Amino acid sequence: MKSTLKNACYAMALIAGISSCSKDKSNDLISENKGNYILTVTPVASTGVADYLLTADNLESGTLSTAGNGLEQDGTFRYYVTTNNKFFSMLYGQGNPGAVTTYNIQNGKLSKLSNFQTETVQAFAPVNNDLLLVKIPRTYGNKANWYQVDTDKLLITSEGQLDVANLTGNGETAHFSWLKQVNNKVFAPYFSIKACCADGFGTNYPDSAWVAVYDYPSMKLEKIIKDNRTSFIGRYFVDGLGVLENGDTYAFSSSVATTGGVFSSKKPSAITRINAGTTEFDQNYYFNFQDASGGMNITNWIYIGGGNFVVNATTAAEKGAYNTGVHIGIVNVNNKTFKAVTGMPDLDKIGSVTDHNFTPKDGRTAYMGVTLKDGSSFVYKIDAVTATATQGLKVEGGTITSISKL
Repeated sequence: MKSTLKNACYAMALIAGISSCSKDKSNDLISENKGNYILTVTPVASTGVADYLLTADNLESGTLSTAGNGLEQDGTFRYYVTTNNKFFSMLYGQGNPGAVTTYNIQNGKLSKLSNFQTETVQAFAPVNNDLLLVKIPRTYGNKANWYQVDTDKLLITSEGQLDVANLTGNGETAHFSWLKQVNNKVFAPYFSIKACCADGFGTNYPDSAWVAVYDYPSMKLEKIIKDNRTSFIGRYFVDGLGVLENGDTYAFSSSVATTGGVFSSKKPSAITRINAGTTEFDQNYYFNFQDASGGMNITNWIYIGGGNFVVNATTAAEKGAYNTGVHIGIVNVNNKTFKAVTGMPDLDKIGSVTDHNFTPKDGRTAYMGVTLKDGSSFVYKIDAVTATATQGLKVEGGTITSISKL
């Protein structure tokens, strides 16, 4: 996935309908590397260029190159999601119709299934056999539009509107940070923002966390969950929820709410819990990540199983509403522990890390892309048990932006 800064500026694409498409560049190049891992890579260039999709059979050794290899995407700003054994490459059209290209893998190579027409949305997630997408307004009183896309038929099967103005109850509007399927419900954590756009994403209510709970597939609002022990959950375009094998749901707060362009939350970066089968925050669970990490705040995470998350974090000096942390650590939410990962490149040498990463969910392993300031890119294997990182696959010719597997 693109850097979090780009995520802040460019939103996701939503599927608006299937259309026929003329021949595009994705048909012109054929991947010579066979495998079920998919790496998206932005080639080195002086101006904006499109990502390439590369396949690989392993992430722990070898070299992969964009030179004469891969499938070039149509358009510069793309975001990715895998569900139902399909890979969706979604173009942000910057106000214009875009495209969603859908792939599967056959004999180790990407095979294009279809193209879709698109418009802008800001939150999306797999739910059952669907992709749920939500277009969120930033003007008070407007409705959010939701769309359910059947990932077998590759068609919109239902759509509707959500009242985001009345979710907050404070005169501001709700902006979902992400969506997450929890059992048979959709949890939509949100932050409260002033009417567009005098203060950007600023708020007069920085010290609360909210989750809207919706029935699925009707998307009828069932409940609003609120907790005043943290600031809002997740970040703009960042999933702040993780669901464990037992159904417990954990939520992180970065504590990056702003008012008038200044950080205004008095709450630390922390983790809270919603117990399985309930729709309330567990008041007996609270993990102060900021204290445990020596003053850092979580900016992103990926659940890898067994109560373990691989987290990105920033120091107090690095803290920013859209900054992806390059400090990598292991959080165990059951034991309320944090361990810094060793073996990553020196921090002053890291140019970017991927925030769309892959895990087999074995409780131990995650794979993260790292591009250094000298332009070299590698996949790093993160071991949660030993809290170590090991350099793996080298990617030549560009910046790794996401890692997936079908």
